Amino acid sequence: MPIPVLAEVANGGITSIPHLVPFLKLLPGLILGGTSGIGASLSHQLALRGAHIVLLTQQPPSDPFLVDYVEDLRTTTNNELIHAEQVDLSSLHSIRLFATKWVDNAPPRRLDMIVLCANTMKPRFGKTFLTQDSVESNWGINYLANFHLLGILSPAIRAQPADRDVRIIIGTCSGYIGGEINALKDTRSPLPPGKEYGTSKLALMTFAQAFQKHLDAYKRPDKQPNNARIILVDPGLTRTSGMRRWLSTGSLWGLLLYLIMWPVWWLTLKSSMMGAQSFLFAAMEADLGKGAGGKFIKECRERTFLRGDVKDEKLAKGLWEFSDKQVEALEKEGATRRAREKKEGKEETEAPGESKESKSNGVKTPGSRRNRKG
Repeated sequence: MPIPVLAEVANGGITSIPHLVPFLKLLPGLILGGTSGIGASLSHQLALRGAHIVLLTQQPPSDPFLVDYVEDLRTTTNNELIHAEQVDLSSLHSIRLFATKWVDNAPPRRLDMIVLCANTMKPRFGKTFLTQDSVESNWGINYLANFHLLGILSPAIRAQPADRDVRIIIGTCSGYIGGEINALKDTRSPLPPGKEYGTSKLALMTFAQAFQKHLDAYKRPDKQPNNARIILVDPGLTRTSGMRRWLSTGSLWGLLLYLIMWPVWWLTLKSSMMGAQSFLFAAMEADLGKGAGGKFIKECRERTFLRGDVKDEKLAKGLWEFSDKQVEALEKEGATRRAREKKEGKEETEAPGESKESKSNGVKTPGSRRNRKG
């Protein structure tokens, strides 16, 4: 019995053995977007396999609904290694607070996996939303937030021992085919009209390839090759809240039509569990832990990119520099705004205290009865 099993593992990888993968213990992984849609199904499946999961959420860990969600996930999966940390993707400051806290740890915290599957999309007739840094939401959340997070976590990723298989799994979709990076403008809304979502996904995929080269170029102190690999995943057309917003076009009539046609969507679109299969494949397939990174997975198979400029080094360099400058300017502006608000709040709290103190010390104030007597 052991010999055929070992032979199967050698030929087809550990995932080819039934009932063996569910007992595979995965170690710490960060999951963005792990509380809804595909991310929720992925978190549940990884938790069943004993993964130590850190859910990065917009709400603080003390939020009652988040507390109940984490407790339910622990109970249903019989896994206590699940907790949440606050990372608001609409705030570059919130991202920096979490990432610097994670990086500033000695010895470096163990990090085996990062899953980035959070995104937003403005439907055709929907309103345009801005992040806390006054950036258009498609650009700020789908791309700039991920760029900022990975940029700060880079030292923690490169500090992992050479014997670990570190995977950075980034969710994307076929919308990237219609994107246009060359049309970016140096404004708070840099995306070309009508191509906001597709361009944000194309920018994310282009950055992912550049970040893989950044990791590969790092010379480790132990002289070992890079052990961190980026894997891009397209889950396909799935019945998620984002798909509902897109199909309903952001209007009440569109939502009514979506509900009427629900049987059609149920038959033609994947469930969130089916959409999560490609993410699970990227997380646990042994062959993806070998060779070069930057692979593209769709329908649990490795595919080629339908846009050649995803791997354009010149385009990626320009995008990286553009994003760096934008993040730097936004963070400076945010720091100035927070300092001003803190100063104004301090003055408001000190004003009542000063008046009470002046009365207790008998200080004469202009217009008082004592002054009029004098």
